[in-house]
Amino acid sequence: MANSILEEKEYQSKAFDRSCWMRMLKILWEEKKVVICLLAANLAFALTDIIFPLFNRYAIDMYVVGQASQESLPIFIAVYAGGIVIRSICLYLYFRYAGGVESSFGKNLRKKCFVKLQNLSFPYFDRTANGWLMARITSDTGRLAEILAWSLMDLIWGAVLIVGITAVMLAVNWKMALAILVAVPFLWFVTMYFQKRLLSAQRKARKSNSKITAGFSESISGAKTTKTLGVEQENYEEFKIKTHDMKTYSMRAARINSLFQPVVFLLSGIVLALLVYIGGNQVLLSVIQFGTLSMFINYAELFFEPLKQIARVLGEMQMAQASGERILSLLDEEVEIDDSDEVKAVYGTLLEPKEENYEPLLGNVEFRHVDFFYNENEKVLSDFNLQVKQGEMIALVGETGSGKSTIVNLLCRFYEPKQGQILMDGKDIQKRSVGWLHSNIGYVLQTPNLFSGTIRDNIRYGRPDATDQEVEDVARLIHAHDFIMHMPKGYDSEVGEGGDMLSTGQKQLLSFARAILSDPSIVILDEATSSIDTESEKVIQLAIKELLAGRTSFVVAHRLSTIVNADKIIVLDHGLIKEMGSHDELMKQKGAYYELYTSQSLLEKQQQLLSIESEPLV
Repeated sequence: MANSILEEKEYQSKAFDRSCWMRMLKILWEEKKVVICLLAANLAFALTDIIFPLFNRYAIDMYVVGQASQESLPIFIAVYAGGIVIRSICLYLYFRYAGGVESSFGKNLRKKCFVKLQNLSFPYFDRTANGWLMARITSDTGRLAEILAWSLMDLIWGAVLIVGITAVMLAVNWKMALAILVAVPFLWFVTMYFQKRLLSAQRKARKSNSKITAGFSESISGAKTTKTLGVEQENYEEFKIKTHDMKTYSMRAARINSLFQPVVFLLSGIVLALLVYIGGNQVLLSVIQFGTLSMFINYAELFFEPLKQIARVLGEMQMAQASGERILSLLDEEVEIDDSDEVKAVYGTLLEPKEENYEPLLGNVEFRHVDFFYNENEKVLSDFNLQVKQGEMIALVGETGSGKSTIVNLLCRFYEPKQGQILMDGKDIQKRSVGWLHSNIGYVLQTPNLFSGTIRDNIRYGRPDATDQEVEDVARLIHAHDFIMHMPKGYDSEVGEGGDMLSTGQKQLLSFARAILSDPSIVILDEATSSIDTESEKVIQLAIKELLAGRTSFVVAHRLSTIVNADKIIVLDHGLIKEMGSHDELMKQKGAYYELYTSQSLLEKQQQLLSIESEPLV
């Protein structure tokens, strides 16, 4: 596993973060219909908790100790039974709506995170590990949904119950009420003491969990590399360290919580004993009736139950606050490459485009005095200028780091120029939307990226509304139909995760088909033939010919033999154009391109001779 995972943002607050939870409650309130129903059921249930000890007091004083007429007993029993039914209905509604709130809030929060990720620019994904993003959208959102749907409702139920019980106790006997209320300051002190320690331990545990998730993700995606290099043992040792850290911090949080709860129970036991002592003396002195003492004992148990719940919930919220902070940090992440409000008003957004306003793109491209750098001290492009006419094929050649991929990334607006402009059909691409631009560009990567599903689904990925016939026509056009029909289920054959069930050449053909089906005006091939064998390259070259026909194209080339027909070949050196011209023009100059081409041709001939010599004699 790589050790290059960027360190997650450190959160410095040590106590309850009110602003974090207020923002979460604001998101929760977006599901206000279900939340209101849940609150109503919750409040009604709390009121039944307050009323039943009063019923018990009345029954003891009137029918057990007192001499009330038995004629009224059936009425009391009916009222008591009705209260039980109402209480049961409230409990049913509470569980029903709490589950609804958990599901709705979780769905809404994941949707917000996913929408944010769709809008974030490439630089964010360059510096953020996939495992962290997965942890935020899965475990963090799930944890917050559970806290707000269940634990927060427990907190509200407890607060209503405490207020209601306090009001009744003070009205009945303020001295006995004070015997119960005296424990509240002590409980508050205990809560404040433990919550800071709980939050610190839980944050570290959640951070360790992100590293474990990232480790899993890298292990799965890099399984072949791990196997071929034989580094399973090193990966295992590194993973053990990460899981040990997770266990250490989780156990620390569990130990703190294991001390927290018993202290609350101890306080409640002391107060209950004090209440029995004071109340028992008052009963013996006939100051209060036995039913009143019974009511206070019931209320004491009820009073400390929500206090225990509040203590527990506050602890859980402290633990979950780290999840909330992580989610909000994602939602607050600045979109580095975004359209202006004026552009959005005309073209819409990435997720809500106004495609009816999209103008056709002819394919004229101009780089005008473009500067760009990833690191401020290391310029990649400096005063870069280039004019490309509609339908031209532009090949980009140069050493690693010369700026080839940067040019196409800027063209696709994955990054913005630090200075200068990029024009398409004479208009700055920043004056049109990112969605419009990407709808007119077909990008074929060096390593084709397929998605789990069928061959048909992968071809129509850029155009979900394409018919089966259109999919098959495109496959025939780029000479992929034959190999597809040899698959077990033809176009309905599964490609496997990442296309693992297909060869590299087959995956590349499907990526060409996908690009053609979307009918782009500009096509970008980023070393699209460098990772395939010579035999597959012949088929790929036919596919490329069909793909580029009539379209403006930019080809990042490794094999120079594939670009001899390019209209312009640009030789780059540290972001500057060293040579530019057609293949014949550059060969006549006998400069850098001539040296690259002749040396590569000589190497290919040597490899062919070696392969012939290695064939067995028959």
